[in-house]
Amino acid sequence: MNIGLTYTGSDKKHQFYKQWLQGEEEDIRVIRLSETADDENEIDNCDALVLSGGIDINPKLYGGDRDYPNKPQKWHDLRDSFESHVFRAALNHQIPMLGICRGLQLINVFFNGTLVQDLGAESGNKIHEGSPDKQHLVEIEQDSLLHRVTGVLSGTVNSAHHQAIDKLGKGLKINSKAPDGTIEGIEWLDREKKPFFLGIQWHAERMFLFDLQNDPLSASIRNHFINEIRR
Repeated sequence: MNIGLTYTGSDKKHQFYKQWLQGEEEDIRVIRLSETADDENEIDNCDALVLSGGIDINPKLYGGDRDYPNKPQKWHDLRDSFESHVFRAALNHQIPMLGICRGLQLINVFFNGTLVQDLGAESGNKIHEGSPDKQHLVEIEQDSLLHRVTGVLSGTVNSAHHQAIDKLGKGLKINSKAPDGTIEGIEWLDREKKPFFLGIQWHAERMFLFDLQNDPLSASIRNHFINEIRR
């Protein structure tokens, strides 16, 4: 089994994703996909795709302001373009997909959604961004795929983001929110004839740092994703 994983920009963080995806299963190979390696065509050899977290998406892609609080020193246009192309290829191949943090945001933008460019302390970002990760509650929609996958209607997740979904992308559905209303997860509005897909704002791949590796909002998502690939 080959899982394509976009490179987050940090070897340490990339390893967290790799360990989470592989678990104890010896037949799982994680293929690193990155714009610097220019290996977009490797997605053709993958059975699934995970879009990782990382730097802000260039606001030109969703009509946002180029000047906003806590913006990066520069945007990574090549990464934005590379991951958009890889995601489109995964859609065409009908393979299972996960979007985590930036990955969720990129998918929302791909479908013509927009982003809150900086949550800011005034809107409660004290619970969403920090180092080490913050922790907060998420509330899950009962009729969602996320609920079916995890079997829970609420739980505690880790959090490390200053941006979030604003306008929802076309064809997507909100499946979870934080208590302050921040969108925490998305999925297909209509799953008919579409590949498995979940987008989550939290970092399921490093919930083990909070001794939450067996939590449904990490373990169940990973296990269901792997089962979907094996189908």
